[in-house]
Amino acid sequence: MRDNDVYQLTPKGQQELRSGATTLPPAEIELLIRIDGILSFAQIKAGMPAVSAETFSDTFQSLLQRGLLAQAEADPFTEQFNIQLNQLALSNAEAEADSGAASLKKAGYYVSIARGRGPARTLAPGEMLSAIVVDDEPMLAKFIQTYLSFEGFQVRLAGNRAEVVAEFRKPPIPDLILLDVMLPDADGFDILLRLRQHPALKNVPVIMLTGKATRESVIKGLAGGADGYVTKPFEADALMRAVRTVVGLPEDPTASGAPASPWVNRDAKS
Repeated sequence: MRDNDVYQLTPKGQQELRSGATTLPPAEIELLIRIDGILSFAQIKAGMPAVSAETFSDTFQSLLQRGLLAQAEADPFTEQFNIQLNQLALSNAEAEADSGAASLKKAGYYVSIARGRGPARTLAPGEMLSAIVVDDEPMLAKFIQTYLSFEGFQVRLAGNRAEVVAEFRKPPIPDLILLDVMLPDADGFDILLRLRQHPALKNVPVIMLTGKATRESVIKGLAGGADGYVTKPFEADALMRAVRTVVGLPEDPTASGAPASPWVNRDAKS
């Protein structure tokens, strides 16, 4: 049993936990309740400080041997790894960031950058896209959810690491991910790198959504594979233009001005 291993209940374990006639001792029942296919062995152990390490390990091993739980299928998103940014990607990101560095420094707290991905698409009547918004500010997440729903998205929300893992494992594969950098128990740039290594999620468009407006942060996000970078606070129409660009939706016909270019780069002051 390794600290980073993730476990899930077997059908036998689920049946035992639901059974009103279970003969399991309280310690084993408490442990089974905590097995959710998301938390690692180390995280579960840390959540039971009153149990000694030796007793915890013995109980865990006993449940494994009796077939009540089993190791979850390896998922690149939850595995520990060490990824170095690709030097070519880093160089390209630096060049891209340099093109907008002057306006970024001038505005200080707000810039929106979005890159087109693939040919334009038109939604059929009634067709819905899927999006995941990762942000630990509930009011802001709901605000974004509302605007995305106007654009034809079904939106799922996640505000911490466990919720992120759970939502990324659920079908359908999203058409868009809006990813906050600063979460209470995770780093958005790390999540981005994990997404780009995930076989099912590596091609999903990702827009970084964060209060970090530094040139270095923009470089890090773009080099890590982000398709867009929007800093807080932002204007809703600017965010939606970025969303349409990376997903390949046509520009809002009600919006004024010329159609969006492959790169959307807008600054605003309070």
